[in-house]
Amino acid sequence: MLLIRSLLNYAWMLVTLIPWGITLMLLSIGLRRTPLWWFAVSWFRVVIWGVRVILGIEVRVSGLEHVPKNATHAAILLAKHQSLLETLLLPTLVPHPLAFVFKRELLRIPFFGWSMARLDMIHIQRESRAASLKQVVSQGKKLLAQGTWVIMFPEGTRMPRGQKGTYQTAGTRLAVDAGACVIPIAVASARCWPRRGLIKYPGVVAVSIGQPIPSAGREAKELMREVEAWIEAEMRRLDPDAYL
Repeated sequence: MLLIRSLLNYAWMLVTLIPWGITLMLLSIGLRRTPLWWFAVSWFRVVIWGVRVILGIEVRVSGLEHVPKNATHAAILLAKHQSLLETLLLPTLVPHPLAFVFKRELLRIPFFGWSMARLDMIHIQRESRAASLKQVVSQGKKLLAQGTWVIMFPEGTRMPRGQKGTYQTAGTRLAVDAGACVIPIAVASARCWPRRGLIKYPGVVAVSIGQPIPSAGREAKELMREVEAWIEAEMRRLDPDAYL
Protein backbone atom coordinates (compact mmCIF):
# COMPACT_ATOMS: atom_id res chain seq x y z
CA MET A 1 0.00 0.00 0.00
CA LEU A 2 2.86 2.42 0.79
CA LEU A 3 4.35 1.79 -2.65
CA ILE A 4 1.00 2.42 -4.36
CA ARG A 5 0.45 5.66 -2.46
CA SER A 6 3.98 6.80 -3.24
CA LEU A 7 3.52 6.08 -6.94
CA LEU A 8 0.18 7.88 -6.94
CA ASN A 9 1.81 10.92 -5.36
CA TYR A 10 4.55 11.01 -7.99
CA ALA A 11 1.89 10.71 -10.67
CA TRP A 12 -0.04 13.59 -9.07
CA MET A 13 3.07 15.76 -9.07
CA LEU A 14 3.82 14.99 -12.72
CA VAL A 15 0.27 15.38 -14.00
CA THR A 16 -0.07 18.78 -12.32
CA LEU A 17 3.47 19.97 -13.09
CA ILE A 18 3.21 19.72 -16.88
CA PRO A 19 0.26 22.13 -17.42
CA TRP A 20 1.48 24.44 -14.62
CA GLY A 21 4.99 24.52 -16.09
CA ILE A 22 3.79 25.20 -19.63
CA THR A 23 1.45 27.95 -18.42
CA LEU A 24 4.20 29.57 -16.34
CA MET A 25 6.58 29.62 -19.30
CA LEU A 26 3.91 31.24 -21.46
CA LEU A 27 3.03 33.78 -18.77
CA SER A 28 6.71 34.67 -18.35
CA ILE A 29 6.59 36.37 -21.76
CA GLY A 30 4.52 39.22 -20.35
CA LEU A 31 4.47 39.00 -16.54
CA ARG A 32 7.00 40.23 -14.04
CA ARG A 33 8.74 37.90 -11.61
CA THR A 34 6.48 38.50 -8.58
CA PRO A 35 3.16 37.35 -10.12
CA LEU A 36 5.03 34.48 -11.78
CA TRP A 37 6.38 33.45 -8.39
CA TRP A 38 2.93 33.33 -6.81
CA PHE A 39 1.67 31.32 -9.76
CA ALA A 40 4.47 28.83 -9.08
CA VAL A 41 3.55 28.76 -5.39
CA SER A 42 0.01 27.78 -6.36
CA TRP A 43 1.51 24.57 -7.80
CA PHE A 44 3.53 24.01 -4.62
CA ARG A 45 0.26 24.20 -2.67
CA VAL A 46 -1.32 21.62 -4.96
CA VAL A 47 1.65 19.31 -4.37
CA ILE A 48 1.43 19.76 -0.59
CA TRP A 49 -2.28 18.92 -0.80
CA GLY A 50 -1.28 15.64 -2.45
CA VAL A 51 1.33 15.04 0.23
CA ARG A 52 -1.35 15.37 2.89
CA VAL A 53 -4.19 13.51 1.17
CA ILE A 54 -2.34 10.84 -0.83
CA LEU A 55 0.64 10.16 1.41
CA GLY A 56 -0.96 10.92 4.76
CA ILE A 57 1.80 13.33 5.78
CA GLU A 58 0.80 16.11 8.16
CA VAL A 59 2.87 19.27 8.42
CA ARG A 60 3.14 21.03 11.78
CA VAL A 61 4.73 24.46 11.78
CA SER A 62 5.87 26.44 14.81
CA GLY A 63 7.44 29.89 14.88
CA LEU A 64 5.60 31.26 11.85
CA GLU A 65 5.08 34.48 13.80
CA HIS A 66 8.84 35.06 13.55
CA VAL A 67 8.64 35.70 9.80
CA PRO A 68 8.55 39.49 9.20
CA LYS A 69 5.43 40.53 7.34
CA ASN A 70 6.76 43.96 6.36
CA ALA A 71 7.99 43.99 2.77
CA THR A 72 10.80 46.42 3.68
CA HIS A 73 12.60 43.75 5.69
CA ALA A 74 15.30 41.84 3.80
CA ALA A 75 15.89 38.29 4.97
CA ILE A 76 17.87 35.17 4.15
CA LEU A 77 16.18 31.87 5.03
CA LEU A 78 18.69 29.20 6.06
CA ALA A 79 17.03 25.80 6.34
CA LYS A 80 17.86 22.20 7.16
CA HIS A 81 17.65 20.05 4.04
CA GLN A 82 16.61 16.39 4.27
CA SER A 83 14.30 15.89 1.29
CA LEU A 84 12.52 17.46 -1.67
CA LEU A 85 9.55 18.16 0.57
CA GLU A 86 10.90 21.32 2.22
CA THR A 87 11.79 22.77 -1.19
CA LEU A 88 8.10 22.59 -2.07
CA LEU A 89 6.75 23.37 1.39
CA LEU A 90 8.67 26.43 2.60
CA PRO A 91 7.52 28.79 -0.20
CA THR A 92 3.91 28.12 0.84
CA LEU A 93 4.65 29.36 4.38
CA VAL A 94 6.39 32.66 3.61
CA PRO A 95 4.44 35.78 2.49
CA HIS A 96 7.31 37.05 0.34
CA PRO A 97 8.69 36.05 -3.07
CA LEU A 98 11.73 33.80 -2.67
CA ALA A 99 14.78 33.03 -4.76
CA PHE A 100 16.41 29.62 -4.28
CA VAL A 101 20.14 29.05 -4.59
CA PHE A 102 20.63 25.77 -6.43
CA LYS A 103 22.99 23.99 -8.77
CA ARG A 104 22.62 24.85 -12.44
CA GLU A 105 22.12 21.21 -13.51
CA LEU A 106 18.59 21.31 -12.09
CA LEU A 107 17.56 23.61 -14.92
CA ARG A 108 17.71 20.62 -17.25
CA ILE A 109 14.81 18.85 -15.50
CA PRO A 110 11.84 18.98 -17.93
CA PHE A 111 9.12 21.44 -16.95
CA PHE A 112 10.32 21.89 -13.35
CA GLY A 113 13.79 23.14 -14.25
CA TRP A 114 12.52 25.03 -17.27
CA SER A 115 10.01 26.84 -15.07
CA MET A 116 12.59 27.63 -12.40
CA ALA A 117 14.76 29.21 -15.10
CA ARG A 118 11.99 31.78 -15.69
CA LEU A 119 11.83 32.80 -12.04
CA ASP A 120 15.20 34.56 -11.71
CA MET A 121 16.79 32.20 -9.20
CA ILE A 122 20.48 32.01 -8.30
CA HIS A 123 22.03 29.18 -10.31
CA ILE A 124 25.52 28.18 -9.23
CA GLN A 125 28.22 25.88 -10.53
CA ARG A 126 29.55 23.75 -7.70
CA GLU A 127 32.91 23.20 -9.41
CA SER A 128 34.10 26.69 -8.46
CA ARG A 129 33.32 27.59 -4.85
CA ALA A 130 34.86 31.07 -5.12
CA ALA A 131 32.86 31.92 -8.23
CA SER A 132 29.68 30.50 -6.69
CA LEU A 133 30.14 32.59 -3.53
CA LYS A 134 30.68 35.73 -5.57
CA GLN A 135 27.58 35.00 -7.61
CA VAL A 136 25.42 34.33 -4.54
CA VAL A 137 26.46 37.63 -2.96
CA SER A 138 26.19 39.82 -6.08
CA GLN A 139 22.97 38.32 -7.43
CA GLY A 140 21.46 37.93 -3.96
CA LYS A 141 21.98 41.61 -3.13
CA LYS A 142 20.14 42.63 -6.29
CA LEU A 143 17.21 40.33 -5.50
CA LEU A 144 17.01 41.52 -1.89
CA ALA A 145 16.95 45.12 -3.09
CA GLN A 146 13.97 44.23 -5.29
CA GLY A 147 12.04 42.78 -2.32
CA THR A 148 12.78 39.12 -3.03
CA TRP A 149 14.11 37.07 -0.14
CA VAL A 150 16.80 34.43 -0.64
CA ILE A 151 16.45 30.87 0.63
CA MET A 152 19.42 28.56 0.99
CA PHE A 153 20.27 25.14 2.38
CA PRO A 154 23.65 25.86 4.01
CA GLU A 155 24.69 22.19 4.12
CA GLY A 156 24.54 22.25 0.32
CA THR A 157 22.79 18.92 -0.14
CA ARG A 158 20.13 16.70 1.41
CA MET A 159 21.32 15.06 4.61
CA PRO A 160 20.21 11.64 5.91
CA ARG A 161 18.04 11.64 9.00
CA GLY A 162 20.04 12.29 12.15
CA GLN A 163 23.15 13.50 10.34
CA LYS A 164 24.76 16.90 9.94
CA GLY A 165 26.74 18.27 7.02
CA THR A 166 29.22 21.11 6.81
CA TYR A 167 27.46 24.46 7.05
CA GLN A 168 28.79 26.80 4.35
CA THR A 169 28.90 30.54 4.95
CA ALA A 170 27.55 31.84 1.62
CA GLY A 171 24.18 32.70 3.17
CA THR A 172 25.61 34.61 6.12
CA ARG A 173 28.14 36.39 3.90
CA LEU A 174 25.26 37.59 1.75
CA ALA A 175 23.37 38.66 4.87
CA VAL A 176 26.33 40.65 6.22
CA ASP A 177 27.03 42.32 2.86
CA ALA A 178 23.36 43.18 2.28
CA GLY A 179 22.51 44.10 5.87
CA ALA A 180 19.77 41.45 5.90
CA CYS A 181 18.70 39.32 8.83
CA VAL A 182 18.92 35.53 8.73
CA ILE A 183 16.04 33.25 9.70
CA PRO A 184 17.06 29.71 10.72
CA ILE A 185 14.63 26.91 9.92
CA ALA A 186 14.67 23.32 11.18
CA VAL A 187 12.76 20.77 9.09
CA ALA A 188 12.42 17.15 10.21
CA SER A 189 11.14 15.65 6.97
CA ALA A 190 13.31 12.55 6.49
CA ARG A 191 11.19 10.34 8.74
CA CYS A 192 8.33 10.57 6.22
CA TRP A 193 10.22 11.51 3.05
CA PRO A 194 13.64 9.83 3.06
CA ARG A 195 16.55 11.39 1.23
CA ARG A 196 16.62 8.45 -1.15
CA GLY A 197 14.12 5.78 -2.06
CA LEU A 198 10.79 5.65 -3.76
CA ILE A 199 8.54 4.93 -0.77
CA LYS A 200 7.21 7.74 1.41
CA TYR A 201 5.68 7.18 4.85
CA PRO A 202 2.65 8.70 6.60
CA GLY A 203 3.37 10.72 9.71
CA VAL A 204 4.18 14.21 10.90
CA VAL A 205 6.76 16.56 9.41
CA ALA A 206 7.72 19.17 11.99
CA VAL A 207 8.94 22.60 10.91
CA SER A 208 10.35 25.15 13.35
CA ILE A 209 11.14 28.73 12.34
CA GLY A 210 13.54 30.64 14.53
CA GLN A 211 13.62 34.31 15.36
CA PRO A 212 15.37 36.58 12.84
CA ILE A 213 19.04 37.12 13.66
CA PRO A 214 20.43 40.57 12.73
CA SER A 215 23.64 40.57 10.72
CA ALA A 216 24.82 44.11 11.54
CA GLY A 217 28.29 44.07 13.05
CA ARG A 218 28.57 40.29 12.70
CA GLU A 219 31.23 38.16 11.05
CA ALA A 220 29.92 35.60 8.54
CA LYS A 221 31.54 32.51 10.07
CA GLU A 222 30.50 33.40 13.59
CA LEU A 223 26.95 34.15 12.43
CA MET A 224 26.75 30.80 10.66
CA ARG A 225 27.94 29.02 13.81
CA GLU A 226 24.98 30.54 15.64
CA VAL A 227 22.59 29.46 12.87
CA GLU A 228 24.05 25.95 12.84
CA ALA A 229 23.82 25.60 16.62
CA TRP A 230 20.15 26.67 16.63
CA ILE A 231 19.13 24.42 13.72
CA GLU A 232 20.92 21.33 15.01
CA ALA A 233 19.60 21.78 18.56
CA GLU A 234 16.09 22.25 17.19
CA MET A 235 16.43 19.15 15.00
CA ARG A 236 17.16 17.12 18.12
CA ARG A 237 14.05 18.53 19.75
CA LEU A 238 11.84 17.87 16.71
CA ASP A 239 13.15 14.36 15.95
CA PRO A 240 14.87 13.03 19.09
CA ASP A 241 14.72 9.38 17.96
CA ALA A 242 17.06 10.19 15.07
CA TYR A 243 19.80 11.37 17.45
CA LEU A 244 19.83 8.61 20.04
